[in-house]
Amino acid sequence: MPALSKSAAFAALLPPWPHDVLPANAVAASASGQTLVVLDDDPTGTQTVRAIAVVTTWDVATLTAELAAAPACFYVLTNSRSLTAEASHALHLELATRLRSASRATGRPFVIASRSDSTLRGYYPLETDTLSSVLGPFDATLLTPYFEAGGRYTLNDTHYVAEGDRLVPAADTPFARDAAFGYRHSHLPSWVEEKTAGRTRADDVATLSIDLLRSAGPQAVAEKLRALPRGSVCIVNAAAPRDIEVFAAATLAAEATGSRFLYRTAAGFIAARIGQSPQHALLPPAAYSTPTSHGGLTLVGSYVPKTSAQLAALLATSAVTPIELDVAALLDDTRRPPTLAAALAQTNAALAAGRDTVVYTSRQLITSSDAAASLAIGRRVSEALVLLIRNLTIAPRYLIAKGGITSSDTATLGLGVRRALVLGQALPGVPVWQLGPESKFPGLGYVVFPGNVGSDTALAELIARLHRS
Repeated sequence: MPALSKSAAFAALLPPWPHDVLPANAVAASASGQTLVVLDDDPTGTQTVRAIAVVTTWDVATLTAELAAAPACFYVLTNSRSLTAEASHALHLELATRLRSASRATGRPFVIASRSDSTLRGYYPLETDTLSSVLGPFDATLLTPYFEAGGRYTLNDTHYVAEGDRLVPAADTPFARDAAFGYRHSHLPSWVEEKTAGRTRADDVATLSIDLLRSAGPQAVAEKLRALPRGSVCIVNAAAPRDIEVFAAATLAAEATGSRFLYRTAAGFIAARIGQSPQHALLPPAAYSTPTSHGGLTLVGSYVPKTSAQLAALLATSAVTPIELDVAALLDDTRRPPTLAAALAQTNAALAAGRDTVVYTSRQLITSSDAAASLAIGRRVSEALVLLIRNLTIAPRYLIAKGGITSSDTATLGLGVRRALVLGQALPGVPVWQLGPESKFPGLGYVVFPGNVGSDTALAELIARLHRS
């Protein structure tokens, strides 16, 4: 499919719905008496919300405690994108069963959003199928990959990734060549047919158009949602925050009259559903850096092209002490221990001397043609970063983790985080967590920097701001 001019494509659209629906969304979400439980396949999905809890375990006691507090929303970090398909299936089966038990124990109903990547990577339809088998049946599964801060737009049922003023069909980007989650179609009904191996035909996928969202508003969209065939799949088009906010308002209205939906969404829908504005002021650096003479630490494990460009821009500034981890050595059982020991010693010394430090994996991507083997390589590399954090003796002034799997494993396995509070965003689409008292560094501000968000200089600019704070 051809790339589009973003400015020309957007100029041809109707103007957005003129009414701000976010205040009403917040009221409706509260009045529903339900909690939106977001099952996040990596920690970057918290990138649009603030003052929301995220838990990294899903025992019944933890889920019961969260539901008993009757929040509008909370996140469960599953990190399922790093798992095999079989492990993700088992995880979601267990999680759905335990959520149902916690709901019965508290009397608090919940709505499920399966949050995944805005560039269409992840275990779809495996995860939604598994959730449906326990918590269904649902009237429809609603697919919403739109994410403004990442430049992900859906126009005419086709998903695009913005590159400057170009809208590139998602299947023509490096994301579609992911070893584990690759795909061939940008046209989302065709993508659904591809991912379901023909079980759901493209012609049977319903859609909500931008024209409907912008000209008719929430009630008309709610009527269309109510009329969807039972068990159908529906694609949501969106090209601006107001589009997704109107859609969220429509889901609340439809649910208020008895509809039940399962959501497979990117991050933008979550804030819209609970009535939080994505334009909320960014956090000042002082909110997530500690008053210490130690240096700050950045971990870079993601291999998407955006991350590599951001790392190159950071290293070009000479603002950080660079420590490279040779991935080939990390995958070699003989070379791995001395490589890690040397990196740990260098990192502790740099932080103690007050030097901002970046530890990064070498940029030559080592993969396999087999999806499971590629995931195993990724886990092996991530385990090395976990060991480094687990054995770190100098508390950094700030901590940034670049990439979804890197940030998840660093939080749960390296820092021992069981519950954190999402404070807000350091940059658009870049969430900051405040770590809980059980963690290795209690109260530390932890910056979860997605691999594919921000300009090429965004990481360097953020570290410069933190250095000056």
